[in-house]
Amino acid sequence: MLTTWVSFGVTFGTVRVITHGIRGGWLPWGNISVGREHLHHYNLGIAALAGVGLIAVRGDERAVGHPVVATAYGCGSALICDEFALLLDLRDVYWGDQGRISVDVSLGALSVLGAYLTATPFWHEILKITGAHVATAARREAGAVG
Repeated sequence: MLTTWVSFGVTFGTVRVITHGIRGGWLPWGNISVGREHLHHYNLGIAALAGVGLIAVRGDERAVGHPVVATAYGCGSALICDEFALLLDLRDVYWGDQGRISVDVSLGALSVLGAYLTATPFWHEILKITGAHVATAARREAGAVG
């Protein structure tokens, strides 16, 4: 999860810098195109998630938990979230006011993943404590009945 979260954040930030650099003309390259069609970065994200899905469906235990798979999942998810507004409206609104929804979705995903990662040890500890209390109560109850 941590690898996924970090790769999501790094990819989201990197894509934002690159797209601003392409639009502002201060990067030496341009948009990716196939023929005359602009290839949006969500297409690359979908391809990454399709690859991760193929690994999951195949069920190769060594690959499923591999950090490269977690990284690919985080990167692919970020590429898709960053262009969420385009997928939602099916219009290229990346630089318009409506494109802000992509940033909001991406930052929301980062926040939820970060909160999950931060809170997980806490909830595991609570479950251990609660489980120990329940087990002790059950033993007492069993002893009182017997």
